Amino acid sequence: MIWLEILILAVVQGIGEFLPISSSGHVVVGQALFDQFCQVSQPLSEQQKLRINIVLHIGTLLAILVVYRQRIRQLLGRDWRVLLLLVVGSLPAAIAGLVLKRQFEHLLTYPLLAGFMFPVTGLMLLWSARLETGKTTCRELGYGGALLIGAFQAFAILPGISRSGATIVAGLACGLRRDEAAAFSFLLAIPAIGGAGLLETIDLLSQPANATPLAALAVGALVSFAVGLASLWWLVRWLRQGRLHYFAWWVIPLGLAVIAWQLL
Repeated sequence: MIWLEILILAVVQGIGEFLPISSSGHVVVGQALFDQFCQVSQPLSEQQKLRINIVLHIGTLLAILVVYRQRIRQLLGRDWRVLLLLVVGSLPAAIAGLVLKRQFEHLLTYPLLAGFMFPVTGLMLLWSARLETGKTTCRELGYGGALLIGAFQAFAILPGISRSGATIVAGLACGLRRDEAAAFSFLLAIPAIGGAGLLETIDLLSQPANATPLAALAVGALVSFAVGLASLWWLVRWLRQGRLHYFAWWVIPLGLAVIAWQLL
């Protein structure tokens, strides 16, 4: 059963990481549905759920590296200012991630929290439709803007808050062009997801043999990578057409449904 659960969650992760609907929120809700309705004899522990969540994020990270490989080569070659902006933008999530992992890690697996946060994502997406199209590129972005986008990324550590949605909306609010807001958002995801993945890999190596099967985690990462490629292409296309706010009509009703399910 754990293989089936990981494969389904990998598809959810691949879709939700790039589309502004919160992959972590969908994975948390999906895990709760498995626990309640599939009558699993040995439900996953909170630690296993977090491990699966992060490993699936690594699969979507690979999709970012493939799609934005040329932009990454430019960063390493001559766009040093953009690289510094990404460092500044990564600080809030790094600090928030360390605090949450040590003090409030268990909260990140609560479906009720995801239910309350889904509508917040929806409101941000609706707000983006009211923002004027910017003309600024990533290279022209200020350090204050990078820090603001990073703060939105830190907020997206909470399940139900879309990382891509929050950072793209923040980028649009800073005056970035739509394609540049998407590029900065996904480039900013590389250190965030990579750092979390590194910490989780260290934890994995110290786990006993009866922990989550490594083969299942590897297959899940590959599935989330493949689905993530298609989702990333879809999002960039819709963002250029000014349709980002359309996704609000999914996350807002979903959040209300999850809240009703958890409370009733």
